[in-house]
Amino acid sequence: MQSSRFRRTLSRRTLVAGAAAGTMALAVAPAQAQRCPPAPARNKGPLVWMNLDQQDLDEAYDQSVYAFNQRFIQERRDERNELMAKVLGKPDRVAYGPAEIEKVDIYKAKRPNAPTMIFLHGGAWRGGTSAQGAYHAEPFVKAGAHFINVEFNNVLETKGDLMPMVDQCRRAVAWVYKNAASFGGDPGALYLSGFSSGGHLGGCVVITDWEKQGLPRNILKGAVLGSGMYDLKPVRMSARSSYVKFTDEMEQALSAMRHLDMVHTPLVLTIGLLETPEFQRQSRDFAAAVAKAGKPVQLIAAKGHNHFEMGESLSNPYGIMGRAALEMMKLTSAA
Repeated sequence: MQSSRFRRTLSRRTLVAGAAAGTMALAVAPAQAQRCPPAPARNKGPLVWMNLDQQDLDEAYDQSVYAFNQRFIQERRDERNELMAKVLGKPDRVAYGPAEIEKVDIYKAKRPNAPTMIFLHGGAWRGGTSAQGAYHAEPFVKAGAHFINVEFNNVLETKGDLMPMVDQCRRAVAWVYKNAASFGGDPGALYLSGFSSGGHLGGCVVITDWEKQGLPRNILKGAVLGSGMYDLKPVRMSARSSYVKFTDEMEQALSAMRHLDMVHTPLVLTIGLLETPEFQRQSRDFAAAVAKAGKPVQLIAAKGHNHFEMGESLSNPYGIMGRAALEMMKLTSAA
């Protein structure tokens, strides 16, 4: 996964590589995030997290403050979904659990015994659907991989509890492993991707104790997690606590940063340098901690990308996330 070709493609990125023999860290590009519009002059209140007062912290976990074009990117997404549907058609929608919402959308590759990319959508935990991420499937299917969008409850439906959402994502991955042959997949070639709150959920998936379920600990051969959150302490202190009922147990169990011993999956973490400073810090700190633990991780810091532009890059085989995911799977942009 860390071939010379892969390193050349990261010439504008940040790379942190962890290996059994030790770790290596290259210089990290500086954050370039700018609030849109610029914040009006105000007297800063008491600091509540690092150098942030409450307003700063609330805005640090509100991507719309740092991405003026959010609505336009959502319009592009909807347009791409319509175009993609004409190319790939409707996916096979199959249950992975008993609840009505517990379904996976499977976009099949033509190649037999193909690798599979499993995707967890974002939406600040309170929004998003599997169908909204359908457009990500096309480059993977054309490169010879199955693409699976996971449907799961949002936190409003779970009465503020993130635990059921994590459980659903874990059960979906287990279902894909056990049933890969049913859609022509190779159970030994499963990969994970997630973005934003889906990046957080993906972080929780990669710290799963799979062996307690009778599954191999390396059930996932790699994961590309974009703009996720890996320590819930500052998130709990932000305005997101107005709809997530954080508890000490939830904060501890669902902070991947605190369970590095359970990470058995090679990771690629991506951030845009125009994202909120706190979202950037989350991935930088997690990457550094994973590398220090001697485990394989790469951090890609992309110039000129805000949060939502990073998310749509997964659908582009030459985009930041798309390229990283395909190269992790050892695939090219055409099967």
